[in-house]
Amino acid sequence: MIKKRLSAEERRASILALSKGLFAQFGLHGVSVGTIAKACNVYPAVIYQHFPSKEALYEAVLNEYACKREEYIDVILSGPSDFANVLFRMTQVYVKSRLVDPDAIRIELHSALYDNKSTESLFINQWKGFTDYIEFSLEEMIDEKEIPESDIRLAGLLYTGLLREFIYTMGISREKHYSDINIDYATKELVNMFLRAVGIKPLNW
Repeated sequence: MIKKRLSAEERRASILALSKGLFAQFGLHGVSVGTIAKACNVYPAVIYQHFPSKEALYEAVLNEYACKREEYIDVILSGPSDFANVLFRMTQVYVKSRLVDPDAIRIELHSALYDNKSTESLFINQWKGFTDYIEFSLEEMIDEKEIPESDIRLAGLLYTGLLREFIYTMGISREKHYSDINIDYATKELVNMFLRAVGIKPLNW
């Protein structure tokens, strides 16, 4: 059987798809162009036809993830509109979307080691929805004297730090006891930890 010849666009997409797993497992510096080419069943020269360097290929992988951002409009409108419940539903959607793609979690971990614009863009796109919502909501509640004064920027960073650690642990740990955890329950407890820290009544259902 004669194999179908891939178009340039299809070949580029194939290289991107196959290199993701390698970068996720070994990071930028732990994998060679030769290894990537072997996984793609092509010569290294073919990789360079589509990407000028291994770094450019890695950047393209990061950019692809950076362009993915959860939309929370439906989530916000689908239930109680108070801050605690909306934050829980946003977190629930985000956690479940991340846990289905462990490679994305590993790549994000590796990318934290590299200082470039693609890494910055990845982190901004992954977390901006949360930080914007948290900062805006807390500022409003502080102005209305509903909660104590606090540094809203640090509060946003605290939450994304907690959430990032939770996703990293649940998404890439090989420990069996993590696989037995109820994700919705664990997510609610994470949200409640944050709510208590900023002086908001925790969810009790």
